[in-house]
Amino acid sequence: MADKVLMKGNEAIAEAAIIAGCRHYFGYPITPQTEIAAYMAKRMPKIGGCFLQAESEIAAINMVYGVASTGHRVMTSSSSPGVSLKGEGLSYLAGADLPSLIVNVQRGGPGLGGIQPSQSDYFQATKGGAHGDFHMIVLAPSSVQEMADLTVKGFELADKYRMTSMILADGTMGQMMEPVSLDYEIAEAPAKPWATTGTNMEREHNIVNSLFLAPEKLEEVNFERYERYKVIEETEAMYEEYMMDDAEICVTAFGIAARVAKNAINEARKQGIKVGLIRPITLWPFPVAPYKKAADKVKEVISVELSMGQMIEDVRLATECKVPVTLCNRAGGMIPSPEQVLEAIVKANGGAK
Repeated sequence: MADKVLMKGNEAIAEAAIIAGCRHYFGYPITPQTEIAAYMAKRMPKIGGCFLQAESEIAAINMVYGVASTGHRVMTSSSSPGVSLKGEGLSYLAGADLPSLIVNVQRGGPGLGGIQPSQSDYFQATKGGAHGDFHMIVLAPSSVQEMADLTVKGFELADKYRMTSMILADGTMGQMMEPVSLDYEIAEAPAKPWATTGTNMEREHNIVNSLFLAPEKLEEVNFERYERYKVIEETEAMYEEYMMDDAEICVTAFGIAARVAKNAINEARKQGIKVGLIRPITLWPFPVAPYKKAADKVKEVISVELSMGQMIEDVRLATECKVPVTLCNRAGGMIPSPEQVLEAIVKANGGAK
């Protein structure tokens, strides 16, 4: 068994990115993700990499664009309002089909909100993230180990499909400390014949661009991009099921909310209530299949969220409104307790047995 080291979630992301071959990091400090930038500031100079604290989040995402166009693995990280500032750059990355990794360790909002954990950037992350027709691959870790694992996965998927991957974590995941194994076999990055690496007079010039003045051409590249997205939806959706085999009630949650939900489910099982969990790991592509299956056998789905209810909309679409989908939530930086989730389960069961 590989040795484990005690790390914060933010630190695990940074070290996993380095292991995955990232040698370029551009960012700007903002709570609760600042440890990522601090870790990169220490490590990158020691391994011949580039750490640069940009003058703003806008500058940082455009530096990511520049490195991504050369085919190198590159990342940035921020928290909710900082990611909003990066929005235009995210759209430009999508328009030029450039692979990169962005980390959002969410805080409460709207506006500056607060520095406590939240999941209220779900809409922003899964419905594009900025202007135009595009998606990002959105990965939602629920442990420090997954913070590392999904960082490596994020780089691999970004390269495979020439698009941005996002780690969407709540502030708790960023600050939590757990033992982590960093023993990865890193796959060789695919060839990138599109990259702007200099021609050495041996090939035609590559151009990285998101501007298409002819509407027919812009339509063509958008259609092609969505054909790629269709493949991702069919092959890359990830999720975990917990005690769903005989479940009559389904709880669904991601991130820290899923850990809280498991505790409530364990207690409900002790009371004789047949309840299970579906935890989406990819928020885009959303894992529709397990919800469609659950909708044919459970009497209610409970969406546990650190928001006013955002993922619940995708859950309702996935279940095709065959069963009631109710919300159990806290907002503004508050986390639902196991007791609150258990109360919702008991209510859905018609009272304790």
